[in-house]
Amino acid sequence: MTLEIIVFILAILFGIVWYWRESKSNKTYRFFNKLMHAKDLQMDHENPKGFVHHQPFLMRLVWVTLFFVAIALLVSVATPINGFYVQYFASAIVGTLIGTYIASAFFVASEGMKKKNIEKMIEKGKDFVEELTDGDSETIEIEAKEVPESLEEKTDEPNKKSARDRLKDKGMIK
Repeated sequence: MTLEIIVFILAILFGIVWYWRESKSNKTYRFFNKLMHAKDLQMDHENPKGFVHHQPFLMRLVWVTLFFVAIALLVSVATPINGFYVQYFASAIVGTLIGTYIASAFFVASEGMKKKNIEKMIEKGKDFVEELTDGDSETIEIEAKEVPESLEEKTDEPNKKSARDRLKDKGMIK
């Protein structure tokens, strides 16, 4: 049980590092994409997608599982002792997936907290406050005139026939 927890925590850290590395450069993913696909179907150089970066859950699960299956095969072939158990395998996969989502949340939050974004939001807030305080008296009067007209339209609605009366007029109800 203790070794499973250690594997799980290390897998979370591995998932964070893997996501961070792919957010910086996705050369490995691009290499495999170029190897597997025809020239027309290859991804663009500007595309930031990687094995776990900008991938939906199922594709992340597939790539992480394939990675750990390859490691399990290497360990079982390279060593005479079969030391790779299923519970460690599952802990590593789940931990890596959790690590990639933790890293994703961290990067999204850090992008939102950049100085440029904060300054942009402050400017938008200032513009909004200026629009509220600099409101022309003409626009306020126009808005005030529009409200009673809409109230007058609502007073005409009760004079209309009810749904029951309309159905009676059509002959659908006796």
